[in-house]
Amino acid sequence: MASFNSPGSGDGESKFGIDTELRSFVEQENQKAAIQSAIAKLTELCWDKCVGKPGTRLSGYEEDCLGNCAARYLDASVFVMQRMMKKA
Repeated sequence: MASFNSPGSGDGESKFGIDTELRSFVEQENQKAAIQSAIAKLTELCWDKCVGKPGTRLSGYEEDCLGNCAARYLDASVFVMQRMMKKA
């Protein structure tokens, strides 16, 4: 377990190890937040596009529309990410 003692405290944990661990944790949390944000945006976009008037059940059209919308959104996101990675 990481300790937040000073570097010379003799516990074997350096300040730089803590910084690296903290940086990794923050990066993971940022990635989780980005994924949650993308899911929220996908849900909002597809819901607004496909569901006219919510009822107790989705119609067959609404189910198909939501599935297709989500697939297109994810495909477009992957495409954009791949293009950005190639340019970097």
